[in-house]
Parts: sequence; C-alpha cells; structure tokens
Amino acid sequence: MSVVGIIAAGGSGERLGAEGPKAFAVLAGRPMVEWALEGIRDPCDRVVVAVPPHLAAGSWQLAETVPGGDSRSASVRNAVEAAPEATVYVVHDAARPLVTPELVERCLAALEPGIDGAVAGARMTDTVKEAAPDGRVLRTLDRSALWSIQTPQVFRAEMLREALDRDPAALAAVTDDAALVEQIGGTVHVVEAPPSNLKVTSTADLRVAETLLAP
Repeated sequence: MSVVGIIAAGGSGERLGAEGPKAFAVLAGRPMVEWALEGIRDPCDRVVVAVPPHLAAGSWQLAETVPGGDSRSASVRNAVEAAPEATVYVVHDAARPLVTPELVERCLAALEPGIDGAVAGARMTDTVKEAAPDGRVLRTLDRSALWSIQTPQVFRAEMLREALDRDPAALAAVTDDAALVEQIGGTVHVVEAPPSNLKVTSTADLRVAETLLAP
C-alpha cells in the first residue's frame, strides 16, 4: 500500500485577518501548515502540499508543493495528479493544525473491504434546525445521527481520482472531497475525532490552538 498525504493549504486567510495565506499564519512560533504536516507525515509515505500558486516554487521546502487550484477540491486534484503512485490518499486541511498521527491511522484502519473512504468527524452536540432563507424554522433535526465532518479524510486512490474528474464548477460546489466520492456511489464511514482537532478560522480559534500546542 502506498499512502500519499495531501495538505490543502491554499486559503486566503481573510477571515483569520492574516496578511498572507492562512496556512502560513504563525501559530505557536511556526507556520500553521507545519503543525498539520507534522501530524500526518509519519503514517504517510509521501506528502504533497497544495499552496497558492505564487508560493509553489518558493522557499518553503519541508514538503513537496504543487500550485493550488481555483477551489479546495481543485487544489486536491492537482496534488493527486502529482502523486499517481498512491493506492490511498490522506487529504487534510492545513487549518486543522492539531491533527495527530493516531487519528490518521484510525482513519486508515477504517478502510476495510467495501469501504471507499473514512472521514474524521465530531458528533453534533447542539440542537440543529433547518431554516428557510428568511430565517423561519422548518424543522428540528435528529442530532443523534448527525456529524460535523472534519479532516483527515482517507480514500482509496481509484475512487478519489474518479470523484475529482469533474469540471471546475462541480469541484467548487462541494465543501469536502467525501461528498464527491459519495456522489459516485462510494461508501464513506465516519471516524470520531478528538475535541482538539479544531479548525482555525478566526483569531479566537488561533488563540485556542496556540494554548493547546503550548509545551
């Protein structure tokens, strides 16, 4: 089995208030993407990082880089094309810097026969309501069956390649690669992630992550 890790690191950082790409915002003394890379590197044979095009040939050489695309999934596709030898891809967001090798390994272990993908997730703890565009509540959903989906997301390589073979609009319309795999009939399982596997979106998230990473 050849396991290739992919880190999507092409976000602009606007919501974080960063001056440059979010993945390279400094977190506890290191660029955020370095923490994510550290978390997924050991379970993988190789890691490819999709970065903003102007950084793809830059000085950041901790891992192989490829230019990002116009959407997150387009960036993942660029990385997939750079690593055709993979039998399994581990897709992770740079904005989740507290990922652990153990979580990656549990997702890999979930790829049992008949399973095409495994995604990290957290059980919904809040009450969840579906609302109309005007804010009117339509119904309250059963949260016992609902998960907030995260990364890492692990896929059999042939399924992810097929799922990513879409036009740019179709790639931009989804928020995670598992949705693309589901759309072509793939079977995806959820692996419960620890509470620390948070996504850094705001400055408040950045402070929480720094606290958790502090020695």
